[in-house]
Amino acid sequence: MSAVMEATPRSRRVLRVPTGPATGTWVALVLVVLLAAVVVTARGGDYFTQANMLNMLSRTSALGIVAIGQTVAILAGSLDLSVAYLIGLTSLIAAEVMGGDPAMIVPAVLAVLAVSALVGLVNGLVITRLHVNAFIATLGVGLVLKGIIESRYEGPAGAVPVLFQRLGYDRIGPIPISVLLMLGIAVAMALILHRTRTGHHVYAVGGSVDVARLSGVSTTRTTVVAHVLCSLCAGLAGLYLASRLGAGAPYVGTDGGYDLESIAAVVLGGTVLAGGRGGVGGTVAGVLLLAVLDNLFDQLVLDAFFKDVVRGAVIILAVAVYARRQLRDRAGTARRLGTGGAA
Repeated sequence: MSAVMEATPRSRRVLRVPTGPATGTWVALVLVVLLAAVVVTARGGDYFTQANMLNMLSRTSALGIVAIGQTVAILAGSLDLSVAYLIGLTSLIAAEVMGGDPAMIVPAVLAVLAVSALVGLVNGLVITRLHVNAFIATLGVGLVLKGIIESRYEGPAGAVPVLFQRLGYDRIGPIPISVLLMLGIAVAMALILHRTRTGHHVYAVGGSVDVARLSGVSTTRTTVVAHVLCSLCAGLAGLYLASRLGAGAPYVGTDGGYDLESIAAVVLGGTVLAGGRGGVGGTVAGVLLLAVLDNLFDQLVLDAFFKDVVRGAVIILAVAVYARRQLRDRAGTARRLGTGGAA
């Protein structure tokens, strides 16, 4: 059980919120950055140029926003495979509603948030009310979104006004606005997870649905809220990508692989795929780690196949290390309790 709760029935207060091994991910990130700098310097280049840093950070923003939302879904013991199609759909909605008119920016943003929340609500209800496995449920919803996109759009549509495009290209000092947006979303989500009852319930449901239910947690509502938050983040990523492209793009989400990439970043950041343990801080580190690896491979002009092999190996190695650490922690807990078995 990964969340410790009061034993009294109907209790709604979580005593301890567990976190994942985010520190290890940040240490790995620093080591990879140093390795990248050494390799690039040895080849006669300069890794820490402003242009290179800006390029890497800008490419990180969209994945980071999606992965933050994916973190909440996974912490609740679920996941969301519909985010890639939702990103494409929301980019189209944003661009079409704006139609190049700055006065329509606010209505477009509200429309995107409304559609995103609706998709998250549908995902959550299909999982909780129809008792469909999260993998199948969100994949099915994603295919529905794909059908909507393919039936209505053959290519880019709409137009984003220049004012809104500043979100994708402007900077405050040396830092892109998009990175500040990602960090702001990360802080807000971390506060929700660690400072609110809803966040504590997310950890409790991910740790054990049955224990959470017996403790008075509304597991259905918690799962639905987790998916709504996840979809809202995907919608925000769609808005950001629309600002970068200047129009809506039907396949910007699937071409970017934001469904599996976001899950990989979450797991790489130390969040347990079964739920109940982890956090947003590790996810941000996981996103940056993937971005540094991609940036290094691009500078070295490596084959795309080799790039995927290395990334896959890194993810498998990270998960293996986390799994061994979790087993060691359980064994230590068992010894302290004097049971001689697993905790």
